[in-house]
Amino acid sequence: MNDKITIYPNYLGGEVKIPPSKSMAHRYIIGAALSDQEVIVKNIEASKDIEATLEVMYNLGVEFYRVAADDGTLTLIVEGHGSDFKLVNKYFSCNESGSTLRFLIPLLLLFNEEVVIDGHGKLGERPLDVYYDIMKEQGIAYSNNEGRLPLTLEGKRKILQPGLFRVRGDISSQFITGLLYALPLLDGDSVIEMTTTLESRPYIDLTIKALADFDIKIEIEDYKVFRIPGNQKYSSGVYEVEGDYSQLAFFAVAGAIGNKEIRCTGLDRHSLQGDKAILDIMKRMGAEIDEIAGGFVFKPSKTKGCEIDIKECPDLVPALCVLASLSEGETRIINGERLKIKESNRLESTPKELIKLGADIVIGEDSLTIKGVEGFSGGEVDSWNDHRVAMSLGVASQRADGPLVLTGSGSVAKSYPRFWSDFVKLGGKISE
Repeated sequence: MNDKITIYPNYLGGEVKIPPSKSMAHRYIIGAALSDQEVIVKNIEASKDIEATLEVMYNLGVEFYRVAADDGTLTLIVEGHGSDFKLVNKYFSCNESGSTLRFLIPLLLLFNEEVVIDGHGKLGERPLDVYYDIMKEQGIAYSNNEGRLPLTLEGKRKILQPGLFRVRGDISSQFITGLLYALPLLDGDSVIEMTTTLESRPYIDLTIKALADFDIKIEIEDYKVFRIPGNQKYSSGVYEVEGDYSQLAFFAVAGAIGNKEIRCTGLDRHSLQGDKAILDIMKRMGAEIDEIAGGFVFKPSKTKGCEIDIKECPDLVPALCVLASLSEGETRIINGERLKIKESNRLESTPKELIKLGADIVIGEDSLTIKGVEGFSGGEVDSWNDHRVAMSLGVASQRADGPLVLTGSGSVAKSYPRFWSDFVKLGGKISE
């Protein structure tokens, strides 16, 4: 698909299988790579972020085979080497994937060959100070570009040692996850102690679940202390990645603001994903949602504004901006400081594009105040090279009075390459 498309207003309706969770796919792929036996991981979406993780695992000497499923997903057969890495390439590109970058670094600290870690887009701006502090404390030699990528881990350096790791929890849970994957492989026990309140706790729950599936034991004390026994081994097995609630959000909102039902399948109703909060938020706003086997039905609804704390679910904000803009009254989205370091500054990107279309949004320091409008105008909009901004604008087109010309539509490949295909299957009208 070309990067600029025209989206013609048309209501969506029908059934869509929600793509697999990118968060869980990263975790299962890395767990599989750290096993010294064959592991099968089913229901993988070959998005750019997942391809980035596969590439870095390949560079560590991990072999994997792809089997295409009828629905467009992949099954991966993974032949890991435990922590006995055999470098294929000393240059590790994480593309634009923050999860890949932060999950990878502790693994690369397990051996002492020189490697270079790089990335594209805004990835180089994402903070890595948690790891830099650990490396300084343990005397592990590294260099970077004035705090930005590329990061070079020097050859013949000290390797990561077990012990006490005092870590901030208010920057990103990805640092905790990265350590939780590497520390069980060390030859001694370790403790991670939080120095601030842990944010994005649901992502840690996903990590603990994935590690438990590989028989890795972690003891948690009130999410303040994590005790990690050393000398553990990742087991083998067959795993299936569940559907992604952060992607569900777009078609859930599409159903609520449209005039037809949208049935969303492929989901675990008992999921630990933090973005499952989309269901409770939409219900509070008055959305009609029915449960079905493996998913939900989202019905056209008259929704009302409310206050939404998105500290634990920041990825929902682009979709919620669309819903709030078309809801009666005022919506306040609060605690959005971390939105500034996503693929775009999401406190600005989606709101500013919707404002072009007639939305009434006031952008605060870490909040958004949104007053409902009847609908949107047509016009030219931009994705800011952010997959979630592009998808939210696609959903908003249903309630526009003219076509939207969207630049950067291809950004959806980061997480949901088939988004526009699914959008058209549900009735969306696009020309390239």
